[in-house]
Formats: sequence, structure tokens, C-alpha cells
Amino acid sequence: MRKRKEKKKKQIRIFPIIILAIIGYLGWYYTNTFNGAIFAIILFLLLIISFKIWRKTRGYARLRKAGIKEIDEMTGEEFEEFLGHLFQKRGYKVSYTKASSDYGADLILEDRDDIIAVQAKRYSGSVGVKAVQEIIGSLKMYDATEAWVITNSYFTRQAEKLAETNDVYLIDRDELIEMILKKR
Repeated sequence: MRKRKEKKKKQIRIFPIIILAIIGYLGWYYTNTFNGAIFAIILFLLLIISFKIWRKTRGYARLRKAGIKEIDEMTGEEFEEFLGHLFQKRGYKVSYTKASSDYGADLILEDRDDIIAVQAKRYSGSVGVKAVQEIIGSLKMYDATEAWVITNSYFTRQAEKLAETNDVYLIDRDELIEMILKKR
């Protein structure tokens, strides 16, 4: 198994060299000079670097626009309120459960057809199985047709497996950002 990984790494390192050689050859082909080949390689590298910088700054701009850093600093109750406002903008009727004795649901979303029990988890680490178990338990309590767990973080593999088995919809950090950006 180790030999396969080493072989794969060597192949990956050769690929950029081949690309640079092709770019250099094209520069030489069109100018018939060694300087033309070097210029083509340098121009290609500058384009790659600027593309990477543009892509990275675009990603940061998306996160700033979504306000995810502010969400990361919210309390659990503030996060629940934020989600309530977000879903009201999306056309749901939102009701909040009590802070204690909520039977596993923090928000109840209603539209024409469905009642959705939502568990909101504002975490700095991964969200585990317990959150999924709690929302499964709240389905009958709130007479809900769907169960969602929403986090500003990510889910563990075990939580994803339990959610898939019980038809619980998981919304992680990436999907939450998409939801925020689509609504703005």
C-alpha cells in the first residue's frame, strides 16, 4: 500500500513539469527564441498565481457577506433567533420552543404542507449523534413531519449515518452559508 502512495506522488509531481514544458515549447514555437519560452512559462505561472489569489479572496468575501464569523460568536439563543429570522424570510411560520424542556427542538417551522422540528447547534467543534437523537425524539412531541439539525459547524460521521437512517435533514456550515447568501 505504501508503494502505491509513493508512486502516485511521483506522478503528481511530474504533471506540472510536463505542463510547464508544453508551455515553454509553445513559447519557443511562436517566437523561435529561448527568451520566448521563458517568457511563456513566467506568464503562465503568474496567471496561475493570480487565479489562486482571486479564488481565495472570493471565498473570504463570500464568508464575510454571509456573516458566518458573527454567527460563530453568537450564543445558542442568538443563533436560534437568527435561524428564525432566516426561515421567516424564506416563507416559513416560525415558533420558538422554551429554552428548557424543549424536548429536543429549538424551532418549529410551518408551511402549507409540513411541520418541521429544528434543532439548532452553534458549536465550535463537530456536532455528534446526540443532536440527531434529540430531534428524532421531538418528532412526535411536536407532531412534526420532518426533522432538521442545523449547525454553524460540521457533523460527525456517526451523526450523518444516524440522520440518514432516520430521515433527518442535516444542514452544516457550508449549506447554511449557501442558504444565507441565497436569501440576500
